[in-house]
Amino acid sequence: MKRFCLVLALSLLAGLSLVRPGFAVNPDEVLADPALESRAREISLELRCLVCQNQSIDDSNADLAHDLRVLVRERLKEGDTDEQVLDYVVSRYGEFVLLKPRFSVRTILLWGTPVLILLIGIAAILMGARNRAARRATPALSAEEQAEIDRLMKRGE
Repeated sequence: MKRFCLVLALSLLAGLSLVRPGFAVNPDEVLADPALESRAREISLELRCLVCQNQSIDDSNADLAHDLRVLVRERLKEGDTDEQVLDYVVSRYGEFVLLKPRFSVRTILLWGTPVLILLIGIAAILMGARNRAARRATPALSAEEQAEIDRLMKRGE
């Protein structure tokens, strides 16, 4: 029985290692030059499908994603660098088309918000610890002060 479980587990692992993500690139889109096709795939993985929004254009079957894949390949065939292709697509569709937005003045809030929240959290923790320490450092009441409080409490009843 142990041997059967071991064989089954190894078979499942072997099968899972063969699973790869499916790409939506159509055969008619593939470039003849493998180096250009590789660059096109890398660029496509950086661009967001504007229809699906959480997929790259390489993973999407949407018509707009197809158009963007073709556009990327056309620009590469014309001799553009990867950066020029990305700049061209961003100029037409805006920064939102990038799955990983660039660090710029327009995206400073996007990149800075997590850091700002972390700093606010650290400041709150430090202030809370300081307040707790200050409360612990409060001296105890003298016998006269305690007697005065007791007298006032009895009067209030």
